[in-house]
Amino acid sequence: MKENHVPVLMFFVLAFIASWVAPIGNHNVVRPRPFVSEFAAAEQPLDTGACIQKFNAPCYQPRQIQRAYGLLSLFARGLDGSGRTIVIVNPYGSPTIEHDLHEFNQAFALGDPPSFKIIQPVGAVPPFDPDAAGGDELVWAKETTLDVEWAHVMAPGANILLVETPVDETEGVQGFPEIVQAENYVIDHDLGDVISQSFGATEATFPNRDAILQLRSAFTNARDHRVTVLASSGDTGATGFKSDQSCCYSNPAIVWPSSDPLVTSVGGTQLHLDGDGYRTTPDTGWNDACETSPTNCAGASGGGPSAMFARPSFQDAVEPIVGGRRGTPDLSMNSSFDSAVDIYYTFDKPESPWHLAGASSESSPLFAGVVAIADQAAGHRLGWLNPLLYGLPDAGVVDVISGTNAFTYCSNECGTAREVDTTVPGYAAAPGYDLVSGLGTIDSARFVQALARPNLDDNQPADPRTSVSP
Repeated sequence: MKENHVPVLMFFVLAFIASWVAPIGNHNVVRPRPFVSEFAAAEQPLDTGACIQKFNAPCYQPRQIQRAYGLLSLFARGLDGSGRTIVIVNPYGSPTIEHDLHEFNQAFALGDPPSFKIIQPVGAVPPFDPDAAGGDELVWAKETTLDVEWAHVMAPGANILLVETPVDETEGVQGFPEIVQAENYVIDHDLGDVISQSFGATEATFPNRDAILQLRSAFTNARDHRVTVLASSGDTGATGFKSDQSCCYSNPAIVWPSSDPLVTSVGGTQLHLDGDGYRTTPDTGWNDACETSPTNCAGASGGGPSAMFARPSFQDAVEPIVGGRRGTPDLSMNSSFDSAVDIYYTFDKPESPWHLAGASSESSPLFAGVVAIADQAAGHRLGWLNPLLYGLPDAGVVDVISGTNAFTYCSNECGTAREVDTTVPGYAAAPGYDLVSGLGTIDSARFVQALARPNLDDNQPADPRTSVSP
């Protein structure tokens, strides 16, 4: 594999991890800021002080993230996701994830999950080849590492089920039929309580609206079986990748399945913590700075109005913001590379297994852990969360009022004196619901209590406005 020619996941860049750079013709795919790409690997995990010294930006370890999101008081009460199962779905998976998760846990004094299983319900994945699928097998392995390790950080008592599929997911339909089939298998066989999806494709890359409708069976199945489904809202702010996998549309665009009303869309924020995990300033909407010549922005919280879905009834109260469309995200969690997290893997350069990771790939598994704890506290699955989220009292939802998801990219003659850059203005975080952070972020100690309150309605009727708009 040649340096600087490793393709990233082009549907939207899910986890910018060490040295992912992918020039494509006159378009440069979004890539990490230099502090990530310079730190390709290390023998030991970096702490906040070391990252500030090395990269002029902090990074965080499990205990800091647990404290920041109010989990430690829940753990003290025995609420850690016990008895619940988090489902992570990814093409290909990782060939070393069982070993890597154990070593990650050993390093941070985390116990292993009660159960960690891997299934391939729609066919065996190919033998691991870092050069296969244009390098995407390698990228998916990194994605899987981030998802599994950090879902476990958030809910160390929960079981984890990794569901691997054998087909690469790119833009448009490719890879989704196998994902849908695998998720239906999990639901039909009662294998999990919350499904985390750190992937998506720009709505505009699907051939038509029926193509998305035909891929929704797992989500309706999940609603009917009270299984919660989450998805990351994307990494390119208010725009998304094109069908040819180049970046990006010059007009606002968002990704599916995050845009589906039956899915809880999890956007990105930036945490500002000290070495112990206490906030130094409030969370901000994720929007990392750009490199120039050619222009490449490290990423921003995906969000905006859906082109496919009309406003569902649970968003009626935020109609002034979303208008007549489904708005994303619903909530947000840490994603910024200026607040990156440590991950451990040995499938590539095992002599230096520690890396830094970020992007909205982080946000979905983080929130999946919180959902598992809420399920445990409630004594039953909470299922389709969106009607509950928009009906919650303020307790546990922390407003994010600063940041935008404007996104700039090189659109022509990149890296030359004639380079043309395009900016999609995006949206601004503001008091209340917004199209950068959704309702905001969470204080898990209060959020779990609010979600699991005894008077929650046990019935979840179908929302009459979850169909594709005409």
